[in-house]
Amino acid sequence: MNTNNNVYTVIYTTVIVVVVAALLAFVSQSLKAKQDANEKAETISQMLTSARYGTKAELDKLGNAAKLDKYAQEIEKAFVIDLSGKVLRELDITRGNIEVYSPKALKRQNYNIKGGANKTGEPELPVFVFKNGRTVVPIYGAGLWGPIWGYISFENNSATIAGAYFDHESETAGLGAKIKDDPSFQQEFVGEVADFSSANVFKIVKGGAPKDAQGKSLVDNEIDAISGATMTSQGLDAAIDAWLGAYAKYFQGSQPGCCQGEEEPKSEEE
Repeated sequence: MNTNNNVYTVIYTTVIVVVVAALLAFVSQSLKAKQDANEKAETISQMLTSARYGTKAELDKLGNAAKLDKYAQEIEKAFVIDLSGKVLRELDITRGNIEVYSPKALKRQNYNIKGGANKTGEPELPVFVFKNGRTVVPIYGAGLWGPIWGYISFENNSATIAGAYFDHESETAGLGAKIKDDPSFQQEFVGEVADFSSANVFKIVKGGAPKDAQGKSLVDNEIDAISGATMTSQGLDAAIDAWLGAYAKYFQGSQPGCCQGEEEPKSEEE
């Protein structure tokens, strides 16, 4: 065969492309189960961090199997609600069939929350209630260079934030990436109170909330933005407002046992 003509070149190139594509598809399919397992374990470690079961570094030392064990031991219940706070279905919390919402699933629900051309249906919002009395909900949005997401936990029967953990795909190291890498930023959320009656449920603002003479914040739902990362801070702020706004009815008391800092009504016998 004449290896110098165009026909040989086209056939050879086509064969190489087909073989490489087949190999890549085979490898991708072979690794899919492991990739899914890693993603689930990572999601669980982020939720457990938010619920204050340890730092992210401490939880990551456990390994995937131990993370799932920890989650199965500490989760009380998990379910999906609609915008009215009504429970649509339960999520499986048993060790071998744990259901969580990874960033891919959150991205789809983000479209549904925002509406528009990419909407695929009505929002389905996951809620994770842990045995330490903390309720974890996710957030998802757009940063400067890619998606950002995270999990925020609330103290039982209140709008008081117990913990938070945020992650990103490609924010700038040392700037926007601090939403993940700087524990002090995430710590700022602890003790703040979300205002579920407002369109701006929570605010991340330059300079932070005004403080009194003793340095105590005068506004419960504001924290300081990351210096030099204006776009990432604004993106996280928008994501938190959109997602916590979607959970507003639930936290305001549409769902029994989930009211904003109010006691449950007592029966006549009590």
